[in-house]
Amino acid sequence: MDISFFFLVIILQTIGLIMLFSASYVTALQEEGNSLFYVIRQSAYAIVGLIAMVIASYIDYHFWRKLKWVIYFGGMVLMVAALFFDGVAGAKRWVYIGGMSFQPSEIMKFSIAVLCAHLIAANYKRMKQLRYGFWPFVIVLVPVLGLMVLQRHLSGLVIIALIAGTMMFIGGSRFRWFATIIGIAAVGLGLLTVFVGFGTMFGYVEPRLEAWLDPLSGSIQGTKWQTAQGLFAIGSGGLFGVGLGNSTQKHLYVSEPQNDMIFSIVCEELGFVGAVVIILLFVLLIYSGFSIAMRAPDKFGCMLAIGLTAQVGWQALLNIAVVTNSIPNTGISLPFFSAGGTALTMLLAQMGVILNISRYCRKEAPPESGERETKNQEKVEIQ
Repeated sequence: MDISFFFLVIILQTIGLIMLFSASYVTALQEEGNSLFYVIRQSAYAIVGLIAMVIASYIDYHFWRKLKWVIYFGGMVLMVAALFFDGVAGAKRWVYIGGMSFQPSEIMKFSIAVLCAHLIAANYKRMKQLRYGFWPFVIVLVPVLGLMVLQRHLSGLVIIALIAGTMMFIGGSRFRWFATIIGIAAVGLGLLTVFVGFGTMFGYVEPRLEAWLDPLSGSIQGTKWQTAQGLFAIGSGGLFGVGLGNSTQKHLYVSEPQNDMIFSIVCEELGFVGAVVIILLFVLLIYSGFSIAMRAPDKFGCMLAIGLTAQVGWQALLNIAVVTNSIPNTGISLPFFSAGGTALTMLLAQMGVILNISRYCRKEAPPESGERETKNQEKVEIQ
């Protein structure tokens, strides 16, 4: 097992819980009457997630390949079910069972990584052909992304598309095909817009674009308020920050400081130096994950590690980009830091899958032929 990867996960999770408490206790006291509400709940999910990580680290990663379609269609059923539950702010992303709720999209992220790894491993010598390196992925992705549009789950759509795109690109798909995928997606969204109506489908996008382009002008409210207050928090932190627990902006200025905007509180309390340290920890984790992928004993393990690592990398990058107003607000959470039970549990379990792959790693990178791929796997297209 890769000990460095394991400890990087533990370090990031520990810092994440500390920062979650610091960022959330004011909001928790105001909304729940208990300043420890969010950190206690997140700690419980972290414990469950860490147990899942340890268990997953002992399960042969090929097991998930056998369950690829079960996970995929099970996740699809749950995503359809989410459309029939009450949404939050128009978004229908959650399934409620008893007193608990979870996002099926978190399961789909893992499912897409497993499926893409399977398709690439089965057809890696033919990835330059449309029949093997393009259409199977389109068939798998279009239903998922279509459901996410209906759920108004922009962040999940973006992350799943990036996971698949990263895996396809590294796996050998032709670069020009990605332009085709973007075109197909644009046409599909256009047709949905015609039949459903722009306001219904994308009415929430316009204020986010306006807040991104000019967050400090006019009436600062709604999405503009969130963006502006996040920028104020970053600016207040300076080089070394105002000190852990001493943020001003978390006192009901920054909206949802325990979720998407938690990195702004990190910047305010720990400053530029602290923010850079956390970014470097993410970089080290991603480097370690890709290192495990390059030393995996077969193509499936290599691509699965790449997909799961890419998810962490893209989410961290896009969350930080949103908080710094480099891109429009997409609602993407910061791995290990943002509050969210399903996301954290699935994330830690996926880190366990990478740890299991690392158990089989060799000292040198595997040859292109993929030693553990069998002849019958080469004939598989999308079965």
